[in-house]
Amino acid sequence: MLKINKEDALAYHAMSPQGKIEVVPTKPVSTQLDLALAYSPGVAEPCMEIARNPDDVYKYTAKGNLVAVISNGTAVLGLGNIGPAASKPVMEGKGVLFKKFAGIDCFDIEIDATDPDEFIRIVKALEPTFGGINLEDIKAPECFRIETELREKMNIPLMHDDQHGTAIITSAALLNALEIVGKRIEDIQLVVSGAGAAAVSCLRLYLALGVRPQNVVVFDKDGIITPARTDLAPLQLQFATERPIRTLAEAMAGADVFLGLSAANVLPAELLLLMADNPIVFALANPNPEIGYDLAMGTRPDLIMATGRSDHPNQVNNVLGFPYIFRGAMDVRATEINEAMKLAAVHALAELSKEPVPDIVNNAYGDTTLAFGRTYLIPKPLDPRLITAVSPAVARAAMESGVARRQILDWNVYDDELRQRLGLDQKLMNRITSAARQNPKRVVFAEADNYKVLKAAQLVRDEGIALPILLGAPDKVRALAQANHIDLAGCEIIDILREDATRDAYAERLYQRRQRRGITLFEGKRLMRERNYYAAMMVEAGAADACITGLTKDYGKSLIPSLQVIGPAEGVRRVSSMYIIQHKNGPYFFADTTVNIDPTAEEMVEIIGLTARAVRFFDTEPRVAVISYSNFGSPSGGALPEKTRRATELAKKQFPELLLDGEMQANVALNPHLLQENYDFSPLAEKGANTLIFPNVESGNIAYKVLQEIGGAEVIGPVLMGMRKPVHILQLGASVRDIINMTAIAVVDAQRDEKAL
Repeated sequence: MLKINKEDALAYHAMSPQGKIEVVPTKPVSTQLDLALAYSPGVAEPCMEIARNPDDVYKYTAKGNLVAVISNGTAVLGLGNIGPAASKPVMEGKGVLFKKFAGIDCFDIEIDATDPDEFIRIVKALEPTFGGINLEDIKAPECFRIETELREKMNIPLMHDDQHGTAIITSAALLNALEIVGKRIEDIQLVVSGAGAAAVSCLRLYLALGVRPQNVVVFDKDGIITPARTDLAPLQLQFATERPIRTLAEAMAGADVFLGLSAANVLPAELLLLMADNPIVFALANPNPEIGYDLAMGTRPDLIMATGRSDHPNQVNNVLGFPYIFRGAMDVRATEINEAMKLAAVHALAELSKEPVPDIVNNAYGDTTLAFGRTYLIPKPLDPRLITAVSPAVARAAMESGVARRQILDWNVYDDELRQRLGLDQKLMNRITSAARQNPKRVVFAEADNYKVLKAAQLVRDEGIALPILLGAPDKVRALAQANHIDLAGCEIIDILREDATRDAYAERLYQRRQRRGITLFEGKRLMRERNYYAAMMVEAGAADACITGLTKDYGKSLIPSLQVIGPAEGVRRVSSMYIIQHKNGPYFFADTTVNIDPTAEEMVEIIGLTARAVRFFDTEPRVAVISYSNFGSPSGGALPEKTRRATELAKKQFPELLLDGEMQANVALNPHLLQENYDFSPLAEKGANTLIFPNVESGNIAYKVLQEIGGAEVIGPVLMGMRKPVHILQLGASVRDIINMTAIAVVDAQRDEKAL
């Protein structure tokens, strides 16, 4: 009989170690024991634990990562009251966005109930199941009462996204737009078209940010809202005006901001001419705004405009808010989503917009000119930084306002966990980047006439990773930076074609170093006009601490100058290179992938030694496999297996402390189950390898490029190993992110060299 003990049953159902927020793991159900643990009889143990302590429901179930998207279909998009069944595609789509952008599991629930009391009763009864409730597409004024009562009765995060999502996004856009035009929020005159749920919520948040009630005029389909109106809810009447205004034209005279949350084409173009200088128009009716974008911009060139459409700048898209707001709220088990949390999200979005836009976003939108300004008020929906900008801000606000039931103690760890939810595990590079910030070094970028290099230089400077030095014609570099909205303040720019004493001294130094290798003084002066020679000499002479190059040139051609000027470290006969493969199972290290075309067994031993040292540099203990197409002599014969076998034997003698084996196939090396089943004698059998040494550059190069393109892994490198001073040669066509990663590695490499001195 299969016996189940309490500890095994609780461990199976536990979501995470006590007190630590983690991604909910997937549970195996492949054996009789798994089945018994998952259901009967093992499931009884967590049930009894929760009965004794109801808060343990978060420990033993998925409640803490589960949101319900709930609607009665009474106000679906721009379609109106089409009923709960017809609303289901929208709710399912919302669930996809929760999962995609914040890693939150979601059920959509469509309720056939238009009576607010019945709707409230049904939703309240669902509280034991869900960690959060997202109300959606419920018509006004019922939605106000529904949300208010549910917030009072429930102890989990709840938000009506049609109200608050739009309010949060437009508030961030408004703050930034006002900053750009130099106006104070407490001074602006605001005209609003629409008095539904979204408009009311926007106005309430705007007032919290400083807008004065007496400066607000609101219209709905029946005209201006005044205290005399009897057809409106109290929440709407709080924005009634007593000013002697009756028409939209009168309201627009001198107005600074127009907010449209109503219907298409309700704002005539001629009314824009009545507005104050540098007017701001948020025309958010979907699918067609209150005034067409092209018409509005053609009428007022000084206009700043946002719409709900993705084909125009400044799209107000609620996906910028709700996934990350719920993520932060649920991660601290907040009892509600309060005003402090909403305002925190507003300011986080506004501040993120001012940061340099990463390459991954530029590529997604096919635009390298994205930068804070009139056409970029808020981040783009596909910006992966949103989760680490908004969610921590919301979580912190929940803790500070007293509605959090658990505390986040280490915000850096929390950021790592948020990235993991999206498959962006960057622990290794985060450690390197953090170390670089502790003592940033001077890094010379040899190819400063390239947009990616300039973008990376700005980012590493802004983030305190490095002190960039740029080689290139100053006028050309500055023009390229200006065209791409790149701020190079504080970056030194060196024109290597300018005749000066430094260049002559570098030429003399190269001549002294290479005069018996065919380089004359005349040739030395000529070579100092080439960027890679000049950059390498800056490092050699101590004018820079590290060098980054290779973005636009063949790897070998980029490497030769550094080999001639700086050379290998003492005791190193042959430099080599390594790629880091960032995978969900952890980092893997591939060598040699770019330098040594077909190394001998003896040369492979040196590559093994350099690679093991480099892996330890990244705070990882190397488990090294020497790769072949054979496993320990099967199939027999062939020069390549013989070479890898001999390299393994020699390396074991030279590095007896190293966990090392070979020759072996890559899949066997990486799969401890295969090793245990077939080759349990191998020292790698327990955990498998994390470091692969390839027999030639062909196999290594092919392997990392296949993984990079179709393997779902991020590739960092190549990391050049064995140089006397830090030099790193980029992969041809590397991204801005690649350049930043390699810069951080170069800085930490330089820090290590400094300590060695």
